[in-house]
Amino acid sequence: MILEIATYPDPVLRAKGKKITKITDEIRELAANMIETMNAARGVGLAAQQVSVPIQLTVLDVTKSEDRPSAMSIDGKPVNLAEWMPMALLNPELVLSKERETGSEGCLSFPELTGDISRAASVTATGQLLDGRKITFQATGLLARALQHEVDHLNGVLFVDRMNSATKVSIAAKLKRMQREA
Repeated sequence: MILEIATYPDPVLRAKGKKITKITDEIRELAANMIETMNAARGVGLAAQQVSVPIQLTVLDVTKSEDRPSAMSIDGKPVNLAEWMPMALLNPELVLSKERETGSEGCLSFPELTGDISRAASVTATGQLLDGRKITFQATGLLARALQHEVDHLNGVLFVDRMNSATKVSIAAKLKRMQREA
């Protein structure tokens, strides 16, 4: 089922997600609905807050992006992304590399708004899959960027918070319009 995506300035977007302590049928169904919603909106990631459920759950699928490559490895060995995507990740935690990359980002909760954001070039992600397995993997490219974006959502941080001052000034009018229209 396609869910409604919360848009800025909905307060749920600032909510820190509660840790998931038990994987229930409701959690599995929510993840499936989030994947369907993300695909319908042509996104590469979606956090539970974006569908008004403040828990530590995100879904990702970067395989449809041909112009922004990604790589994923487990225990230092590259894996085929198609075998892991779409991915539902519960209670994710990231360790960020010191190396930075600036790239364009958008957000399904900020329709038609994009901006350049500086993020870690690679991440090590740890979390839990829907089948209960714990996973630790390394990511680069769009997958690393999407993980950072979605984990920010899970902690109530929005991509506009990560923009430099010049970019924030350039989008200020759009943000005010979004607040008025809410």
